[in-house]
Amino acid sequence: MKPVLVSKPQIYEPSYIHPSAQIGEGTRIGAFCDIGKNVVIGKNCNIQAHVTISNETVIGDNVFVGPATSFFNDKYPVYGPLKAPVVCDNVIIGGHASIGPGVKVGEWAVVCMHSNVTADVPEETVVKGNPARLYMTRKQYDEKARMYSAHQKYWANYEDEEG
Repeated sequence: MKPVLVSKPQIYEPSYIHPSAQIGEGTRIGAFCDIGKNVVIGKNCNIQAHVTISNETVIGDNVFVGPATSFFNDKYPVYGPLKAPVVCDNVIIGGHASIGPGVKVGEWAVVCMHSNVTADVPEETVVKGNPARLYMTRKQYDEKARMYSAHQKYWANYEDEEG
């Protein structure tokens, strides 16, 4: 049995995708990923290389997952009940982040790189650290990103005029 692939997502080899996984249209899966049993990944997601997604995890549409991120479904391996994480739509997760069992990451949230998420992340918030804690709102994050982008464009134009 092959994974349910809607409209042929882009999957880089070698990656393992369990046959029961469902992957939405326009999603890209990087190399060396491990996608477990009954995982659901929405449309237009970008899953970078070396990502591990445990059984039953649900990831919404338009989600970015940075490299070497892990989604866990078992707090006490072998002994505990399995409780998969849920990631809502339009979420950004930085590289090397860990998303714990049973955690829900709300819509438009951002998880900074190397964060260890052990509790639910409210929608439109940015969390970072170990354990992950509120850092700023998504609105503040987007404003910083716009300022950085404008700064980069200014200096790129300046260098073109001088060069």
